Amino acid sequence: LNHLEPYRKPFHTLNPAMALFKDGRSMVYGTMGGDGQPQTQCAVFTRTATYGLDPQDAISRPRWLLGRTWGQTSDSLKLESRFSPWVAKELHALGHEIEMLDAFDETVGHAGCIIREPSGTLRGGWDPRSDGAVSAY
Repeated sequence: LNHLEPYRKPFHTLNPAMALFKDGRSMVYGTMGGDGQPQTQCAVFTRTATYGLDPQDAISRPRWLLGRTWGQTSDSLKLESRFSPWVAKELHALGHEIEMLDAFDETVGHAGCIIREPSGTLRGGWDPRSDGAVSAY
């Protein structure tokens, strides 16, 4: 049993991240979601840093989960149903066992992101898969 006591670190998987960009922006982001956290963080980071999406759009777009999380036994590739049927078909043809999820399914985690622009302006996004919100000042 991993109980709380002085000088002991409780088990958890939370791994929030921060990115500092060459253009002066900084971004804090994170997600809950067990073993799926690195996949969700990669999606949020790539969508904002590489493709220039707004944080809300980056978080709201369809997500996936390869493998299991939260005690599941399935190692399937889980896709939210907003992915094109063509994408699911092509991934299945490549050998993936595909499991379709709801349009906004919390299996892929609950993400959040705030970007601070060089001007000081804050832009954020919250996950419609959860009951959260984004707030900054």
